[in-house]
Amino acid sequence: MYKIKFKFTFLLLFSFLLLFFFLPNNAYSAYPKLVTTLNDAFTKIESWIINISTPAAAVAVGSGILMKKFSFGDEEKIRTGKRLITGSLFSYAFILCIDLILSTINALIG
Repeated sequence: MYKIKFKFTFLLLFSFLLLFFFLPNNAYSAYPKLVTTLNDAFTKIESWIINISTPAAAVAVGSGILMKKFSFGDEEKIRTGKRLITGSLFSYAFILCIDLILSTINALIG
């Protein structure tokens, strides 16, 4: 039992010594490079999603309008066209709202 306590105490003290000697005192006050890289990557991904979703929503709305226009009285095609239009508009609005929320959070933090 004494050996286990001694080993545990030695390991604990050794780990604290390593922590205090090998980490600089100001290591936690700097802004880590990994965090900066991740923030830049997420910003680029967000801008790509916005740039891709705008034409995709336009194409989906256009397809829905054409589907409604050339349905020739078929109720199923009219219903499908309406669903396509509303779904694409709601999806695009959701993406824009997420962008607004993320930019607001970024403005509050930074």
